[in-house]
Amino acid sequence: MTSRLVPPAASPRGLLARLSRSATLGMAALAALLPSLSHAAPAGAFEAEPFGTLADGQKVSRYTLRNKAGLTVQFLSYGGVITAISTPDKTGKQANIVLGFPTLEGYTRDSAEGSLFFGALVGRYANRIAGASFDLDGTTYHLPATEPPNTLHGGRNGFDKKIWSVKKLSDLTNATGAELTLVSPDGDEGFPGTLTVRVSYILDDSNRLSIRYRASTDRPTVLNLTNHSYFNLSGEGSGTVENHVLTLNADHYTPTDDASIPTGDIAKVENTPLDFRTPTRIGERLRSTFGQMRHPHGYDHNWVLSPPTGPAPRLAATLTDPATGRTLSVFTTQPGIQVYTGNSLDGRYAGPSGQTYRQTDGIALETQFFPDSPHHANFPSTVLRPGEEFDHTTIFAFGVEP
Repeated sequence: MTSRLVPPAASPRGLLARLSRSATLGMAALAALLPSLSHAAPAGAFEAEPFGTLADGQKVSRYTLRNKAGLTVQFLSYGGVITAISTPDKTGKQANIVLGFPTLEGYTRDSAEGSLFFGALVGRYANRIAGASFDLDGTTYHLPATEPPNTLHGGRNGFDKKIWSVKKLSDLTNATGAELTLVSPDGDEGFPGTLTVRVSYILDDSNRLSIRYRASTDRPTVLNLTNHSYFNLSGEGSGTVENHVLTLNADHYTPTDDASIPTGDIAKVENTPLDFRTPTRIGERLRSTFGQMRHPHGYDHNWVLSPPTGPAPRLAATLTDPATGRTLSVFTTQPGIQVYTGNSLDGRYAGPSGQTYRQTDGIALETQFFPDSPHHANFPSTVLRPGEEFDHTTIFAFGVEP
């Protein structure tokens, strides 16, 4: 897949209609952005340990990436789930800043039951597809209606519920990382084509977690991949993120209907509660009566990033916690970012801290293509064909305010 920067168009629809089908982050562009990853020399720590057994007997492992600064990232072979990210606050105190569960059962039962997707790799199609079906090259493909009548996050047995093959990446310097691989067979959850997916998690000594998604197919298909971590920079189990300050590099968003399906419009954020172009406290307009805020009970929207696409990751969002000083900057090659304030969290589930999770106890920053793109010709296309490669990178950069 190739990409190009698109000059400004007369309207948002015109702009998006001219987008290429995806932004390919080539190795040269990645090396330019992350020069520390471009030469071979091992650094940091990589550890593996058992994390339980699935009902069918498959073993699940937990992996730990640790850089020289002491920041750690933990993830599972089950669903590629990021279970913990431990970073320091302004006093140097370390804390896990993502929501999750202390046991495998939490991810296999509670996360699935509550449609939470804590920390998971989501596919084949992140977000929603209306009517649980789509047309491609004259054929209609039917999917499981996991959020009736629509499909959410890839179906009943999406990538978040698969066992991924994991291997350590050895050709890194000032970084440690792993590559996760999955082969999704033709017809998996109704999607056409045998899809081979490779996802790399790379933690460098500058406290950046890079997630690179690559995929190829033997038949035309649609594809949308993301990570679904819920962040709380005050620490997991610490309560609401309403006092976190969010900035989004986006002038437009995609309005939705009452079922969270895009209408197809591209609307300006100006003069709406969705305007985060300048740093804004998340809770400032969370209880607005604006129609787009009422049916999802908070923020659960896709923002159109500016510029819409490019050959290298560009800044999409920044999140700051004034209480701890922790900061998170999100860079991506993808055209959109779905921001979700944990609106379905209702106290039924507790995390490793033993505290129950309630609405706004975490915020998901899901870099991805737009929801329901197969039904909207004016959205960037998510079609992947044989001979093309889906290749996108998102970087989570962690820091502390001076």
